[in-house]
Amino acid sequence: MERKLKILISKIGLDGHDRGAKVIARSLRDAGFEVIYLGIHQTPEMVVNAAVQEDVDVIGLSHLSGAHMTLFPKTLELLKQKGREDILVMGGGIIPEEDKAELLKLGIVKLFGPGTLTQDIISYLKQLEKEKSLT
Repeated sequence: MERKLKILISKIGLDGHDRGAKVIARSLRDAGFEVIYLGIHQTPEMVVNAAVQEDVDVIGLSHLSGAHMTLFPKTLELLKQKGREDILVMGGGIIPEEDKAELLKLGIVKLFGPGTLTQDIISYLKQLEKEKSLT
């Protein structure tokens, strides 16, 4: 039996603009991935606890309000504290170019900006799925 990537999508912080995250969650589900959508106003602790409890492979964080340099690294640190660095974290939203390199260096595996085609995200995750040899 083949196992698809299990992906948790969440809006982190006080950002309430969730249309993009909902579109991504639905698109990933339609592409055959198992998707959990946590919704808006999640803390890094809430996201990590849900990710560990649900045993996800990937966390997708969406953020538009400018606190990505605090919230994304905090999420990575909490995963490390729980011994779950195997859960990959990707991000999307409004992230200035100067911050992208630093986030990638810290361990965010991929960043998707406004206008990214859902097919590009799906292709990236299908490749990741192959690399993780889940299917």
